[in-house]
Amino acid sequence: MYTLKRFFIIMSLTISLLYVLEVSEAVGLKNFKPQLEINHMSNEYILQWQRLPYFAYYEVEALSVPPDNDAEQATETELIASYRTWKSQMSIDENFPFRTYWRVSAQTLFHQPLGKYSDHVNLTQTINGMAADFNKVKPKPTSFYPDNAPASIRPMLTWTVVPGAVYYELEFLTEPPENPNDVFSSDKQVLLTREVFTNGYNADLSWYEGNRIFWRVRALNNHGNPLGVFSDATELYLNHDIIPVTRPLINEHKPTNLPAPLYPAYSLIPVLGALSHEVELTCQPPENPGGIEPSQYRIWSQIVTGLNDCYDDQPRIIPGKYYWRVRGIDAAGNPVGGYSDAAEFSVDLSRGHYAATFGDSITHGGGAISYSPADFDYSYQTYLNFPAVNLGKSGDTTAAMLARFDQDVLPFKPKYLLILGGTNSLRGGVPAAQVITELTGIRDKCLTNGIRPIFLTLPPINPDAINDVFHEETVTNWREEFDAVNQFIRQQRYFIDLEPHFLDSNRELPDYLAIDGLHPDIEGKKLIAQIINAHWSRVVR
Repeated sequence: MYTLKRFFIIMSLTISLLYVLEVSEAVGLKNFKPQLEINHMSNEYILQWQRLPYFAYYEVEALSVPPDNDAEQATETELIASYRTWKSQMSIDENFPFRTYWRVSAQTLFHQPLGKYSDHVNLTQTINGMAADFNKVKPKPTSFYPDNAPASIRPMLTWTVVPGAVYYELEFLTEPPENPNDVFSSDKQVLLTREVFTNGYNADLSWYEGNRIFWRVRALNNHGNPLGVFSDATELYLNHDIIPVTRPLINEHKPTNLPAPLYPAYSLIPVLGALSHEVELTCQPPENPGGIEPSQYRIWSQIVTGLNDCYDDQPRIIPGKYYWRVRGIDAAGNPVGGYSDAAEFSVDLSRGHYAATFGDSITHGGGAISYSPADFDYSYQTYLNFPAVNLGKSGDTTAAMLARFDQDVLPFKPKYLLILGGTNSLRGGVPAAQVITELTGIRDKCLTNGIRPIFLTLPPINPDAINDVFHEETVTNWREEFDAVNQFIRQQRYFIDLEPHFLDSNRELPDYLAIDGLHPDIEGKKLIAQIINAHWSRVVR
């Protein structure tokens, strides 16, 4: 009894002493303000600050906007995520958007924070001066034709994707340019084209009489302005006697660890001379690689004209392996050369047992005008911290989502279903009350089938940008209708609030998150994922 009493006395005195230390002007702990530094190393951001010579832990905050001051806690509309550590440094991966703001504070039993928050630091200020060098980003060639392996007069040129590029400008030169790492054309130029809408181009150099030429490429935004500088000029040797290979290329950007979307998209690099391209899906490897005839294992095909992507209109829900390839079609409907090599993907329903994402094109993927769900950088599922299968379908309304629920969701038997839908309905004039009824129907189907529905509030849109890119009008009362649906979502038992983090001063979607005013680009998809990650433990309790 005496020992226990003595213990409590010591503890009380210790706690009192700690409190006095924290509030004492002489000690100065309440004036402590960490100095935060962020460095980029090995695909990670390293956050570092000085350690307080006192018993304290540290809270690191990620914010979607700069905080109003350094003395108060962030509001729910500012805070994306927070992390706690006893150390004086923390690492985060590159799955966070550049336009996030970070700060750190010391935390104790009596004070949250102890002293002040650090000044906030934007990630774009940290990556070895990358913010200042965004205008110097450049593609890297990935196809090469040296003297000992020359190209035909119709070489297929490829390069790395520049994130956010809407199209590219390709320049051919007689010798290395006088202005490397520049945005201006070279005096050595002999041909320039801007009809390049993906990271590859089948060039026609039949007009060129020499056997050596140089090429370089740069990215452009939707207004035709440079997104960085030209690539390094690449030497290309030609052999006019080589018969050109007339086959398109498949253009995959899929991480190996992610499942294919339920509704796949197929991306290609066009072949010269083709008016259209036909994508073929087979249930076994094609028996005639590089041939011009369809495979006997064909289960689906679709022709696209003037596009570099093909959207599968059928849900690929039967488990197994699938193979797809593409060939060019001329104006008369005849093949332009042979099929491309075949690419493979698998369907495994068990990959959706934990979680699935359900919605329209914001869920399905794509963005920056020129990118489809085939480019996984534009899918928010890429940046989630947990496994999830993508059940999105571009163009969906909430009515369409409700109608396909049984067919598309139930076979996966997900434990959790992330639901983001209503944007297409509302901007097209469907009343909020009807959208709410349809979302309620989706919720009820989830509960009936033992699925936890987790709703995401609708990010805003930007009608002017939508009209500029798609030439589509948006109903004038869209804000009020979005607000009504989001109010309904916030009344659900399980929801995650995306909307506040996507609002500009006009309560619209800013262009740095979505060029087209509708589909979040890479930065926007990373932001969606990180907000979900930060709230996931709460909604799955």
